[in-house]
This record gives sequence, structure tokens and C-alpha cells, in this order.
Amino acid sequence: MEPDWIMGLIGGLMIGGAAALYLLGNGRIMGASGLLGGLIDGTGRANRAERVVFLAALVLVPALMVAAGLGAASEPVAGTGVLILAGLLVGFGTRLGNGCTSGHGVCGISRLSWRGIAATAVYLATGVLAVIIARMIGWA
Repeated sequence: MEPDWIMGLIGGLMIGGAAALYLLGNGRIMGASGLLGGLIDGTGRANRAERVVFLAALVLVPALMVAAGLGAASEPVAGTGVLILAGLLVGFGTRLGNGCTSGHGVCGISRLSWRGIAATAVYLATGVLAVIIARMIGWA
């Protein structure tokens, strides 16, 4: 196997393990957008520290791995404006879909949730369609 596939496999196992531990330890689904959303709208006050630690680790652990030479940093493939627009669209989509890839894709599918399976199928199909259109008009 190429190293990229091995790192992807390890990362997937880590995300799956973290989701299982979070569910077993807290009885709640590990959805990153839900954790962040609860901090922003105030509904997550009861477990604010837990949410902050989780989200901070989500950002800091990859940075620490790159700094330690255990991973490679990636360069943005688009300009700042496109990245901001993409982030806003992702944020809108996670609110519209009532969850993100970690909530629906990792946790929903593993629990055989029809809503999670349907949401994952829709966002994957939409992503494929977006790439096809972007390539057709010369954006990618």
C-alpha cells in the first residue's frame, strides 16, 4: 500500500475510535458541527468545556503531528475568497442537513441510521456533481 492510503486508513480508524469512545463515554453522537453549533448558539452551555476541548483537539492534533514530522502539511488548492465561500456553504449545509460528515457519515452509518445514510448519500453525490461541474467550466 502507498503511504497515503495507510495514513487515510489510520485516520479513519482514529475517527471511528473517537466516535465510539465519545458515544460510549457520553451517550451522545460525535458530530463536529453539532458540538460547534452548541457553542455558538448557547445550547451547549452544560458541557461547554468538553466541546471546547474536543474542537481544540480537532485543530491542534493535526498541527502537532505535522510539527513532529508525523504528517505532511497541505497547501490550499484555491484562493482565500473561494475558501471562505466554501466554508460558509459547508456551514450552511451542515445546519440545513442537521449534521456534518462526522455526525451522519461516521456515526449515522455505523448506527444504521436511515437519516445518516440518506444524508451521506446526498452530500457525496452533491460533491461529485460539484467537481464534475467545476471541471466542465474550468474551475478545477
